[in-house]
Amino acid sequence: MAVIEGFRVQNYRALRDVTLGKLSSQQSGEPLTPFTVVIGKNGVGKSTLFDAFGFVADCLSADVETACDMKQRGGFDRLRSMGKDEAIRFEIYYREAPKERPITYELSISVDESGRPFVESEVLKQRRKGQKHGRPYPFLRLSRGKGTVWAGEEAVEVEGEEDRALTSVELTDNRQLGVATLGTLKEHPRIKRFRDFLKGWYLSYFYPDAARSLPSAGPQRHLNIHGDNIGNVVQFMEREHKSRFKGILQQIAAKIPGIDSIDTLETEDKRVLLRFNDGAFGDPFFAQQMSDGTLKVFAYLLLLEDPDPPPFICIEEPENGLYHKLLEALAQEFRLRATGKKNSPQIFVTTHQPYFVDALTPEEVWLLEKGSDGYSIIRRVSELAIVKNLVDEGLPLGGLWYSDYLEAR
Repeated sequence: MAVIEGFRVQNYRALRDVTLGKLSSQQSGEPLTPFTVVIGKNGVGKSTLFDAFGFVADCLSADVETACDMKQRGGFDRLRSMGKDEAIRFEIYYREAPKERPITYELSISVDESGRPFVESEVLKQRRKGQKHGRPYPFLRLSRGKGTVWAGEEAVEVEGEEDRALTSVELTDNRQLGVATLGTLKEHPRIKRFRDFLKGWYLSYFYPDAARSLPSAGPQRHLNIHGDNIGNVVQFMEREHKSRFKGILQQIAAKIPGIDSIDTLETEDKRVLLRFNDGAFGDPFFAQQMSDGTLKVFAYLLLLEDPDPPPFICIEEPENGLYHKLLEALAQEFRLRATGKKNSPQIFVTTHQPYFVDALTPEEVWLLEKGSDGYSIIRRVSELAIVKNLVDEGLPLGGLWYSDYLEAR
């Protein structure tokens, strides 16, 4: 499963120029870990960083203009860093598998003469087989909707043979991503794989009231971003994975205090009810009666038990509404699933809860702060020698953060 090793965002609100991990142009950095957590005070840009991933995904599923206007973003002018007139830029450095050559995706979004957002440029590039040094070679390069693309799996692999698979392209709508259009064509399998990877990102906008809704009955394979189909996913698991699903629910129930079993009930009008049995009462409780924290933990654990999980899961502040003693166990569950191995998701979390951070290592944690100019700056906690030494001595990382050891000195 593909893994993001580095991510850079420029001119996106408070993120004037922020890089996490390793990039093709910054090989000295260490790659992102399969489980990555960003911490920081309120107002430093954690939500903006979470939204930056969501914005890129929305650009693919819709178009750049729609992405600028949705989710209360307020349009391009409110997204671009204050006082800047450059394009908003993103760079994703990732591998399709651990031993595969990394691929870089670069996206630049600006506004045209009428003030409408459009794709200024778009590049997908990779080093040739056996190439260990030098710049990666592009197999997609577009500028204002026009450019070149190299077809097939082996295109541009041999130096001097580039013209054999070269095609000029011109998009009819420069507000659509080139990877969205070209990734649907059979002759561009590498672009299709990146498109599928990006399309598969899961950014959680779960809220408990959505899980209390009464959806129409009918099994569904994956939990959606709001969690209002949680009962449908349980139906799917009951139907398609009977041999192990009972054990999965028992495991999940054991991790939620006071819950003995979980199942579903289909009503006469074909609605699905999610039922929780705490063992103390003869009748079960329905999702509508359960606490926010119970529903939230159940949704996260059900997401992690997906037999075909998303390649990239992004969750903002999972601690909200949860009992503090559950947080360390939840962090350990995330790490247990994010192994970096085949069919294992990469998990990215933002938090401001020290109890959650207690379960983490300095290599997994990034500290986001406000710089003197008002823009966000970020650094890996493992770069702080004193913190790394104290963790090695057995002190919990969250406690060190609470005691201000992670703050700039």
